[in-house]
Amino acid sequence: MSTTTAPPPPAATTAPTTRAVPFTRLVGVELRKLYDTRAGMWLLISIVGITAAVMIIGALTMKSADKTLDNFMGLAGVPQGILLPILGIMAVTSEWSQRTGLTTFTLEPRRLRVMGAKIAAAVLLAIVALVIVVALGGLLWALAGTGDWTLGAVQMGELLVGQVLGILFGLAFGMALLNTPAAIVAYFALPMAWSIALSIAGDRLEFFQRWFDTGTTTNPLFNHHMDGEAWARLGVSHLVWVGIPLAIGLWRVLHREVKSA
Repeated sequence: MSTTTAPPPPAATTAPTTRAVPFTRLVGVELRKLYDTRAGMWLLISIVGITAAVMIIGALTMKSADKTLDNFMGLAGVPQGILLPILGIMAVTSEWSQRTGLTTFTLEPRRLRVMGAKIAAAVLLAIVALVIVVALGGLLWALAGTGDWTLGAVQMGELLVGQVLGILFGLAFGMALLNTPAAIVAYFALPMAWSIALSIAGDRLEFFQRWFDTGTTTNPLFNHHMDGEAWARLGVSHLVWVGIPLAIGLWRVLHREVKSA
């Protein structure tokens, strides 16, 4: 007598696939991370509140002839130039300081995409910040300003470049150090120490000041005096101060072990 055996189940012809998380969704998540913590929310509120306060105080105290649109915009650039880079730092370091990196990189294991989403979110935030500044400046200029509307497309583009470079500056330092206090101290201390050293050296290091000091290279940008050489100096200085820390930070993020505690 012979026995029969059931035929084996057919082999799967295709392996199940998992659809990648859309990049736009990653950017949206990173934008939400900027305000869904107490520190991020209060920093955003501080940026808007301090910017508005500085512009209003300037409008009340400046001489009538000085109440131009350019001056109102210049007042707004002071607090935003200080606080926006800190938000860029926190956008990166929060993954390690708040222990959210394990969840983030489990949901999206390709860390380079996550870092790209953080950079895109920072750029979008810089655009939103500029829109707020233009709205406040335009309102103050309409109520108490003098002179004509002096901001054209070129000037607006220069202001946007300045905003984006500022927040990327902070993000690069945050990515390189992956520690919020250390990144904030380094962001303020290192460029300042470099500028002071170049100023003390005087003419002996004048070339380095013109090409590698971001404080010097960004002045023509915000004063709307950019030419070919000025753009070149701006690019070289930020390649050093933003590009190098960003490259170091990307390498660290890609290779660092992520822990939950």
